[in-house]
Amino acid sequence: MTTAWAATHEARQAETTWTNTQAYALAVFCLLLGVALGYLFRGSASPSAVTMAGNNASALSQGGGQSQPTAAQQKAMVEQVAAPLLAALESNPGDYDSIVKLGNIYYDGQLYPQAIEYYERALKIRPNDPDVITDMGTAYWYTNDADRALAEFQRSLKIRPDHAGTLFNIGIVRWQGKNDPAGAVAAWEELLKRNPNYPQKQQVEEIIVKAKQHASGKPSAS
Repeated sequence: MTTAWAATHEARQAETTWTNTQAYALAVFCLLLGVALGYLFRGSASPSAVTMAGNNASALSQGGGQSQPTAAQQKAMVEQVAAPLLAALESNPGDYDSIVKLGNIYYDGQLYPQAIEYYERALKIRPNDPDVITDMGTAYWYTNDADRALAEFQRSLKIRPDHAGTLFNIGIVRWQGKNDPAGAVAAWEELLKRNPNYPQKQQVEEIIVKAKQHASGKPSAS
């Protein structure tokens, strides 16, 4: 997982803020919540190159004793997955769906600059796709550009104000990237307001409670 998830709160008095252990536990909670919600900063769904890479990594592990692929091996596996789409684009460079799928493949393979390149290319064809805009914003987040990520999320909301994935992502970036738990709470409350039947409502309510504890300077209940 990326280091962007690591908590960055300074240690203060135990009765007024979180200890390093509590901050770490919170970061883990945020990560697990993202996985549980099924977004993990993705605004759209696609076959996961990460899953494919993971399967290949298991084969490498069994055959060569490696627990996970090296960066070069992972890149090679992602490029292998992308190859048919790249070939298709040579004959049809304006194929929007293929361009988006390539962005998703590179994103899932954690090759975020390449993902951004293809998302930008797709948005030149269809500039008002909130899913792709959100995906590009999350890719910027994973390149440690929280400000650009938030800018893209706001762009997405102008098109679709109730976009649940975008609102959830804003909360994470506000909290983890900008140390703004109040802004995170506002985004998540807006998510629930605009999506009253949100399937993971309870989990979002739980993370709102923790963000409010952070904003008030209270230590975690745990």
